[in-house]
Amino acid sequence: MGQAYFYHLTDSPLAQALPILIERARAAGWRVAVRGPDAETVAQLDSTLWGGAEDGFLAHGLAGGAHDGLQPVLLCAADQAVTNGAACLMTVGGAEVAAADISAFERVCVMFDGLDGAAVAVARTQWKAVTEAGHAALYWAQEDGRWTKKTESAASA
Repeated sequence: MGQAYFYHLTDSPLAQALPILIERARAAGWRVAVRGPDAETVAQLDSTLWGGAEDGFLAHGLAGGAHDGLQPVLLCAADQAVTNGAACLMTVGGAEVAAADISAFERVCVMFDGLDGAAVAVARTQWKAVTEAGHAALYWAQEDGRWTKKTESAASA
């Protein structure tokens, strides 16, 4: 059974935080899927990741291509399947997280903008659904540019 990590973005925007968390997941040896709520969000993520840091880019592909299964990082909209064998699912923009996702992946990372009241409300609803389904959830907040674990909900049998 996987775990859900909730990342409350307050010090840096998604465009800065997402590549860092993807690189950490890749360093753990995981393939990653990034789920956005819609095609427009996925297209924005695609531009962000191809632009990347000055020293390179973050290799990835868009779901629906001929080589999805080979992608180390696959970007997909909520209505697209994850087909790259990802161990880690990252969701952005309020994309849906279901209990089945927590079971299907080793880790699910829910990233949300802490300066957007609507995004915080969606994350709270997702936290409640995940924990009520009996899955472990961890809440991480940014403090002085670092991630700090604030609370943890244990999985129930």
